[in-house]
Amino acid sequence: MIDLQTIFPREQDIPSQINITEPLEQKHYLLDGELKHWDGAVQDVFSPVFISDNNSLKRKRLGSYPLLGEKESFEALKSAQTAYDLGRGVWPTMTVKKRIEHMTRFTKMMREQRELVVKYLMWEIGKNLKDSEKEFDRTIEYIFDTIDALKNLDRDNSKIEKKNDIFAQIRRGPLGATLCMGPYNYPLNETFALLIPALIMGNVVIFKPAKHGVLLIHPLLNAFKECFPKGVINVIYGHGKETSMKLMEQGGIDVFSFIGSSRVANVLKKAHPKPNRLRSVLGLEAKNPAIVLQDADIDLAVSECISGSLSFNGQRCTALKVIFVHENIVEEFNKRFVAKLETLKIGMPWQEGVMITPLPEQDKPNYINELIVDAEKFGAKIINTDGGKTLESFVYPAVLYPVNDKMKVYHEEQFGPVVPIISFKDVSEPIQYMVDSNFGQQVSVFGTDSTQLAHLIDPLVNQVCRVNINCQCQRSPDVFPFNGRKDSAEGTLSVFDALRVFSIRTMVAIKDVELNKKIVTEILEERKSKFLSTDYIL
Repeated sequence: MIDLQTIFPREQDIPSQINITEPLEQKHYLLDGELKHWDGAVQDVFSPVFISDNNSLKRKRLGSYPLLGEKESFEALKSAQTAYDLGRGVWPTMTVKKRIEHMTRFTKMMREQRELVVKYLMWEIGKNLKDSEKEFDRTIEYIFDTIDALKNLDRDNSKIEKKNDIFAQIRRGPLGATLCMGPYNYPLNETFALLIPALIMGNVVIFKPAKHGVLLIHPLLNAFKECFPKGVINVIYGHGKETSMKLMEQGGIDVFSFIGSSRVANVLKKAHPKPNRLRSVLGLEAKNPAIVLQDADIDLAVSECISGSLSFNGQRCTALKVIFVHENIVEEFNKRFVAKLETLKIGMPWQEGVMITPLPEQDKPNYINELIVDAEKFGAKIINTDGGKTLESFVYPAVLYPVNDKMKVYHEEQFGPVVPIISFKDVSEPIQYMVDSNFGQQVSVFGTDSTQLAHLIDPLVNQVCRVNINCQCQRSPDVFPFNGRKDSAEGTLSVFDALRVFSIRTMVAIKDVELNKKIVTEILEERKSKFLSTDYIL
């Protein structure tokens, strides 16, 4: 039995190097290359961590951020459009080499804020220390991988091709004003997976941070200001109806980059008056299944499914959201799964070895309880001791079995510490689940028979975009494709593909006649053009 009454700390028990003793009252936002002061309405930010004081619990206040409105949003768009200048601005016409120099400088300044950003990752969204540090470091690695990928792309495009009697140089050009909105569960890494390729390809950006994990962007505002030309990146805060929705309705957004729910994405896309002109780059919901075959290594499957379903409390789009287990081994699988779960350490994000932490969404504990009650109504049971036990923002993971299609948890992406387990007799059953699903991101398959696995791979790769053999679903490494079918994604966010999705192939072509060859030769030799160039980046 777990005792949640002692899970939240007293103020004096929080390590001084971890604690936030003074709330961050953010009074600035980035617009047109300046940190603009804000005296208007603000949004208070509270941590999922409660503070225990005299037998009462109070959510720790972390600070506040500006609640901008329609006026400021339009100013940000105007700033971005001015910087882009219909493709004639300094940034979109800048050489790739120069844009890389700006991005490298930004990365250096960003690294100086590592400790502070990591601290806010823990306090704002409840991510444990190890994963918070990993998210920061992975983001830095992502930026350098993107820079390397762009160098390779530009090298490939540094030559002039000839086909029939036409000479041509083909490069990738920017698309224009980009609205960037990242997710709260990876407010740095996945947000920057949108932001960085958009910027480095020459686009201009209006960036709206996620609903949670807002304050952690504040330490980076000055780096954005110092490292990019004015108007190239603008950072706005506020409610979506007054900011992002108004921007989409105005029609000036060329690229909509978003990670979150398909419901929100659909509403915002439909708000654009010219949807045919809108490029969308979307990472949306997933209901990734695990399929544990009869011959699977049960211990391996349990270990991967525990991590896959409960890392960061299951708040990952790549999390395993439902586990199918062959009926002949389901009893043993469940027994070992519950035993492994009970070894997981619960507590506060900064405590060593902690895996289960408080949830940042205030309504999530109630939602989790609703899923459990609904599942129990249709025959499922909580098979682990204390499963679903709740205190304020903390919910102990609940393992539900047997789950069926009458239950909400069978269909909905729970995005929290609930693990639904379903037994199957024939492997066609989980495959049919995937066929019928509205989502198609990934699947994990556990087994040892190479023939059976091979027969499964072929249909599964046409239902999802990543089939994981004997390992959990995941995004990494970032150089691999990360996308989805159906309602799970639009566009792709891997390093290489993101450069392409935030740009368009553009070319200069000339007919093979002496006058044209003379003109082009002069342009190349005297470096008169930044686009038409054979410069090679080392």
